[in-house]
Amino acid sequence: MMKILRYLLFPIVPVYYAVTWLRNKLYDWGVKKSVSYPFPVICVGNLSVGGTGKTPMVEYLVNYLKDDFNLATLSRGYKRKSEGFQLADEHAAAETLGDEPFQFYNKFKDDIVVGVDADRQNGIKQLQNFKNGSDIILLDDAFQHRKVKAGFNILLTTYTNPYFKDLVLPTGNLREPRAGAKRADIIVVTKCPESISESEKKDFEKSIAPNVNQHVFFSSIAYSENVVNDTESLNLDKLSKFTLVTGIANAKPLVNYLKKKGMSFEHLNFKDHHDFSLQDIEKFVERDIIITTEKDFMRLKQIAILNDKLFYLPIKAKIDNCQKFNRLITDFVKR
Repeated sequence: MMKILRYLLFPIVPVYYAVTWLRNKLYDWGVKKSVSYPFPVICVGNLSVGGTGKTPMVEYLVNYLKDDFNLATLSRGYKRKSEGFQLADEHAAAETLGDEPFQFYNKFKDDIVVGVDADRQNGIKQLQNFKNGSDIILLDDAFQHRKVKAGFNILLTTYTNPYFKDLVLPTGNLREPRAGAKRADIIVVTKCPESISESEKKDFEKSIAPNVNQHVFFSSIAYSENVVNDTESLNLDKLSKFTLVTGIANAKPLVNYLKKKGMSFEHLNFKDHHDFSLQDIEKFVERDIIITTEKDFMRLKQIAILNDKLFYLPIKAKIDNCQKFNRLITDFVKR
């Protein structure tokens, strides 16, 4: 039904395209103003609506940079119940920060500063006022937030649905025209199969047609061998049966991974950032073991009745030619 509706809305596509194209041009021409900063600001974003792997990429950057720099992440805090700028502390929860920022805080704690603000300019200002500021700020999902001019832009697009084969909203999934990709310094094709060949990579690069100053990388998802919660770890291969609960934009890579391993599971699939209801919780209580994503775990773990049966499967971004990728990040930071 949703696909049919999207096709029926195709006449709106040129209007959406024109509006977003003009908005970008007004920033390009300097009519609308962007703010630059005298310290490294790295943006991780996409052209598509959700599901490109921004969170694992931000975590990759955090792990790479946190030991050498004072690091902060700044997100919008999608679907949080708080307003304005919020700084993560021991009282933080998914409701006050949003799913992904709370995940950053829960994972890295005192290693980084985690802030949320829909107004990225104000968020950066607040972070710089906190304990003499941060050496580097990582902007999560801010590629279209052009009031801030990041010094370095990392654009993500998926292997299965690359932006160069997509249309703008409402028929397609693009937030802005494909030409927006030219603002990126790095373009990463995410969620690639391990079997991707060099010829496929060359075909992707040809379709992307990067500028001479742009670099294209390919990444895959590396899954942990264990599912974990705050107190326990279980070997995934030793689980004979479980229920998979997902509330993310695209659960197919995870589902396909588990099926490829020959695992037996029931899949309860919800929309991205789903607010789990009492009826949902009642279903979960009836299950013996629940495996979920780390993002969903951040919210569900606050329901005490689920604690002894709730686990998540950790993932990491695995980047081909990561030495070159890391060097580009280091070179930007040093500049």
